[in-house]
Amino acid sequence: MLDRLISVDAARFAADYWGRRALLSRAAELPGGTAFEDLLDSGAIDELVSSHGLRTPFLRVAKAGSTLAEKTFTAPGGVGAGIADQVSDDRLTRLFADGSTLVLQALHRTWPPVLAFCQALAAELGHPVQANAYITPPQNQGFSDHYDVHDVFVLQIEGEKRWSIHEPVLDAPLRDQPWTDRRAAVERRAAEPAVIEAVLRPGDCLYLPRGFLHAAQALGGISTHLTIGVHVWTGFALAERMVQQAIRTVAGDADVRASLPLGVEFVDEAIAGDVEAVRRALVAALERVDSGALTAELRRAGRGTSRAAPIGPLAQFRAAERLDETVVVQVREHLAAGVERRADGRAVLRGRADDLVLTDDEAAAVEAWLVRDAMPAGELGIALARRLVLAGVAVVAGDDAAG
Repeated sequence: MLDRLISVDAARFAADYWGRRALLSRAAELPGGTAFEDLLDSGAIDELVSSHGLRTPFLRVAKAGSTLAEKTFTAPGGVGAGIADQVSDDRLTRLFADGSTLVLQALHRTWPPVLAFCQALAAELGHPVQANAYITPPQNQGFSDHYDVHDVFVLQIEGEKRWSIHEPVLDAPLRDQPWTDRRAAVERRAAEPAVIEAVLRPGDCLYLPRGFLHAAQALGGISTHLTIGVHVWTGFALAERMVQQAIRTVAGDADVRASLPLGVEFVDEAIAGDVEAVRRALVAALERVDSGALTAELRRAGRGTSRAAPIGPLAQFRAAERLDETVVVQVREHLAAGVERRADGRAVLRGRADDLVLTDDEAAAVEAWLVRDAMPAGELGIALARRLVLAGVAVVAGDDAAG
């Protein structure tokens, strides 16, 4: 999937651009030279806002750099719906004609082609991925100069949009370091010469590491672009979890848990000894951080950043009913599953579906199945295969439920 978005090979992108530099790739330099219309087009946008019953926050509307109140583009859902905030297609029509930008949020959850693309890209990058679409009327700008706290790939779908890119005012900002905290610095930097000033046309793709300032304006006709946001794992995320583990360790130290002296005063001279003692205990705990426990925690956190490939409950039920020894059962895509041992010694299959407790014999069979990715139900065991299918961790090869 990454090769659809970059005009350099993956190794060079990783070494020279990833998290460091912006990269503009023209349609002619990308495989196929398409306008990404297989992911999203104007027909898909009209369908989503008119007949899918979208609610906020799956859509927001902006004009002149400000987000409009939800009540300006939502309305009750009608008889039997009992929902007061469904997207109103007629209100959107008026707002769009008046110069407002439509922002379709979380398309990796609501539009199947974008969902499939984002899941595959996330698996390739090793970092969580999301997708929003920005639909801007002619000669309008949805948002002023700002930076994001995640990397982005901007895929131009329709029309033309002029982009102005500036160097960061803060390198690699974290999620709690938004541009609004540095508004004055952003305005000053935006007044300087841009590092990229370019018009994106259908099929072009722009990669921006987090922190790079950007603003875009539609030219001529309607302009649509799809933004793939990459919420990167960072060294800071490792540091957070290491410190959390160290805190849990020092909680077992009676000296650290002990009360500070009666009448304690929080001045340097009074608590210097206590500070030093706790510092030594905390540093020692950090040096003893269990890397195995740390990676297991990160693995669990990673599972929570995405979902497994979609399955149909009815299709799964029917597949389980017709299982026989020859039917091939495969691991549900993007399940990120593994067999783990609980504190009580029982084996559990954990992934992006509910946990499934296994017997020792089942655990051995499931581990072999996970390695091979697919196995005839007869070899896996019909009863176990049926459990896996009904638990949503397995699909029947070739079925629509397999994605």
